[in-house]
Amino acid sequence: MLIVDKVLVSDEVVSTCFCCDPALCRGACCIEGDAGAPLDPLELGDLEDIYPHVKPFLTPEGIKELETNGLFTQDRDGRWVTPLLEDEACAYICYSKDGIAQCAIEKAYRLGKIHFPKPLSCHLYPIRVKSLPDYDALNMHHWFVCQSACQKGEQLHLPLYKFLKEPLSRAYGQAWYESLEKTIKQEKEKKKQNYEK
Repeated sequence: MLIVDKVLVSDEVVSTCFCCDPALCRGACCIEGDAGAPLDPLELGDLEDIYPHVKPFLTPEGIKELETNGLFTQDRDGRWVTPLLEDEACAYICYSKDGIAQCAIEKAYRLGKIHFPKPLSCHLYPIRVKSLPDYDALNMHHWFVCQSACQKGEQLHLPLYKFLKEPLSRAYGQAWYESLEKTIKQEKEKKKQNYEK
């Protein structure tokens, strides 16, 4: 495990290869699961602000759920999450022309309608953040729907932390990400030197 400016980064985040492949998984992470995406309390206001710009991309079922029961809800543990539809898909779901599940928030962002990419927990997935009093711990969440992403990552030799450069920089800043890269490089050089001794 690495420590970078009070953020603990698990070895899996550094060593596991990963690259989303929606053509194979069909956006399953937006459909599967028994709870919505975790939300930071500071994101609740963002969802309220962007909703009018996201609404045109939502499904009729999503609009009905969000406008009837609210733009966010709480799970069994009292944590804020995105609402789910009756089939357990995220209420913010939309679909591409070929039927791949997508995030309507991200679609609005990519089209320049809003400046909020999507909830940070979604952006960072499959990294899950555990916030503790003095530090954050970054761990990789294992889920069968991401098997194709691991396989594609292996083919591309793309480590998870590099695949998630944008959201990690969003969460902790560009300087932090550069420190992470520097720390990883130093650790690799240290291991190489020990191996050669």
